[in-house]
Amino acid sequence: MTREPMLRVEGLGVRYGALVALQDVSWQVAAGEVLGIIGPNGAGKSSCYDATTNMVRRSGRVFLAGAEVTEVPPHGLAALGLKRAFQQNAFFAELSVLENMVAVLSREGGTGLLASLLLPWQEAARRRALEEEARALLRRFHVPQVLHRLRPGSLPYGTQRMLSIALAWGSGARVLLLDEPAAGLGGEDMLRLRDLIGALRAEGAALVVIEHHMDLIMSVADRIAVLDQGRLLATGTPREIQADSRVLEAYLGRAA
Repeated sequence: MTREPMLRVEGLGVRYGALVALQDVSWQVAAGEVLGIIGPNGAGKSSCYDATTNMVRRSGRVFLAGAEVTEVPPHGLAALGLKRAFQQNAFFAELSVLENMVAVLSREGGTGLLASLLLPWQEAARRRALEEEARALLRRFHVPQVLHRLRPGSLPYGTQRMLSIALAWGSGARVLLLDEPAAGLGGEDMLRLRDLIGALRAEGAALVVIEHHMDLIMSVADRIAVLDQGRLLATGTPREIQADSRVLEAYLGRAA
């Protein structure tokens, strides 16, 4: 039985002047599913994310949990549970790791300034609760507590990647878009990322993962969409994609 999609995009198109970056691309992902998006460099993968999250002018339609959200701005999509982690690590460099996580949680569920001024004891208690929640989230995303007081730039690179994903996730997501999360990773860091993706899927999140590391994406994805020159070339299970002559030709310049 086909599951109802948590996120569905229809006919996405993006142009930068005369350059067509994306043309008539459609895909969907259900809760508790991982959709991989792969393709050669310049295939339109990041443009697809930009179009999905309304960060560029585009054509097409976007649906979240069955409701059309095509015109919802990026911050509004995040509030609805559609969140994105970027290729580059993103954090507040001057704040500690813990302060970064608290800042995200506070923004997502914060109280107003008036309440902070009139009820300072409640605000202090809320701050302590946020810090405890932040510590638990960071540990869950493989950022050990011994590092929480450091600034993000002092962390090992693999831990910085995990921190960026944790900050994108925040208090939770219905759909999480990951843009090359394994870039620069290897060994234990790659295994931790694989386990994290599996854990988020098991909790019912819908995940969309752009990735160049084929071993990783083939091991975590339920389905894969292949982009080439801005168009959707193929979709299928990892086994089907690995056997598709069109995909082999796009990547290797030859048919199987």
